[in-house]
Amino acid sequence: MKITVLDGHTLNPGDNPWTPIEALGELTVYERTPADQIVARAKDADIILTNKCPLSAETLQQLPNLKFISVLATGYNIIDTAYAAARGIPVSNVPVYSTDAVAEFVFSLILDFTKRPALHSELTKQGAWENSPDFCFWKNPNFTELAGKTLGVIGFGRIGQRVGELGAAFRMNILAHSRSRSAETAFPFAWASIDEILEKSDFISLHCPLTPETQGLISAASLAKMKPSAFLVNTARGPLIDEQALADALNTDRIAGAACDVVSAEPILPSNPLLRAKKLTLTPHIAWAASEARQRLMAITADNIAAFVAGKPIHTV
Repeated sequence: MKITVLDGHTLNPGDNPWTPIEALGELTVYERTPADQIVARAKDADIILTNKCPLSAETLQQLPNLKFISVLATGYNIIDTAYAAARGIPVSNVPVYSTDAVAEFVFSLILDFTKRPALHSELTKQGAWENSPDFCFWKNPNFTELAGKTLGVIGFGRIGQRVGELGAAFRMNILAHSRSRSAETAFPFAWASIDEILEKSDFISLHCPLTPETQGLISAASLAKMKPSAFLVNTARGPLIDEQALADALNTDRIAGAACDVVSAEPILPSNPLLRAKKLTLTPHIAWAASEARQRLMAITADNIAAFVAGKPIHTV
């Protein structure tokens, strides 16, 4: 089997060897592939691994040898799965690999917003403490405890539930929204509508998939329902948020702050209004990328390939 990786750099920038996949076939790895080179690079491949390189119907039509696609991520919207199915090409993803990594990152953002240790360390190094008339000082207007606050989780799958579990460990009150309302957890939480979460939460974390129904979920109208003291976190998908509306809400102090690890177009465009928003933590889609999560993704991808070769594909979408 000829296996081609179209964009392998983010999975393995040098610290996560391809060894498990090398054992399964003739492997060719490209760190990055421009869209106009996908067909040339993948034309002989039996198996394609892709993270963000799109495989449209037009592209797939030009890959006659292709037998299997494995996505190096959970989201698979970059694949024309309908066309792949019509061609009899199974598509697998990696549904569970970054739960802890993303949930922990969410709380790093929440804790940074409420505590600001790096800010106070820098101020101390600049002389602010030694010149203080008091034994302590703080410059964070949001310097609060999490205990007793309300955390709203929109999207209550594995990651959303782990975020809720961490919140409960901080003795936060957890509100959750899910279309299925089927989750059972060992920690206390209450189901709520999206409007209830917007109106009652001190912190809101987005974990829902991107669908036509959820695109633009956080709009000017949504933001108007939030508490002025509320903090919004998005580690899910950029288009869940109307970015201009969020920038406006932040710049007019409509909400206290936000953190986005994802944006509508990645890498971020210079025109993105979030680059000029105040009270915003903006990170480059790294919540998923802990070394343990990437190692897990590599191992599960190898399992996907081995299962396909054995005639029993797993994690198909």
